[in-house]
Amino acid sequence: MSKNTYAIIGSGALGGFYGAKLQKSGLEVHFLLRSDYQHVLKNGLIIESKDGDFNLPQINAYNNTNKIPKCDVIIVALKTTQNHLLPELLSPLCKENNVVLLLQNGLGAEPEIAKAVGKERVIGGVCNLASNKIGYGHIRHVDYGLIRIGKYATNYQSAGITNKMREISQDFESAGIQVNLSEDLFQERWKKLVWNIPYNSLSVILDARTDEMMGDTNTRNLITEIMQEVLEGAKSCKCEIPNSYIQNML
Repeated sequence: MSKNTYAIIGSGALGGFYGAKLQKSGLEVHFLLRSDYQHVLKNGLIIESKDGDFNLPQINAYNNTNKIPKCDVIIVALKTTQNHLLPELLSPLCKENNVVLLLQNGLGAEPEIAKAVGKERVIGGVCNLASNKIGYGHIRHVDYGLIRIGKYATNYQSAGITNKMREISQDFESAGIQVNLSEDLFQERWKKLVWNIPYNSLSVILDARTDEMMGDTNTRNLITEIMQEVLEGAKSCKCEIPNSYIQNML
């Protein structure tokens, strides 16, 4: 395990869970909170998990990034609707050679963060995690947890695997979080969209769970068609994903 220190910007179902696991493993972690700041400052975090429940009675909790020490790794786990706040939030946290690890879905956030902190700092991550925030300072981890991490480069060019990425991977693995390091962040983001676009939209439209949709032949065929359209979208952006990827997912 490294001696990296971590700042969690967005301590909800995703950031709170990963940050709590890192602290539990012995790393120094600092959490930015909003609505539940006072509660967590007093009571800490409760994690219910399929891998074992645990409590952190005391954490480093803050309601302002100006009060957070400059850490080696800044994990951004905000909803994308809050990304306009990132230049202001990240500015006080930057120091020489630290990095920003963006754990969000979708495309286009890394270039915006790069404008604020410099592209050399930016790493992206795609999470396969099922967790929910069920109360103040209370997170329920339902399943999964894998993170795919890749270095950002201009126009999402392949940027290889850096030593800092390896350190982060080792820290997460030591905390019981599986990590895959990728040389192609752009492809990882598109692969996640192959899943998210059909399932997220259809689950709302049809008011159905994933297993229910997959059990219906017509819906399964529609999902396959939508996935194929996402692959075409990726191809138009010069990101090649083989058709076999769809069948592997299904």
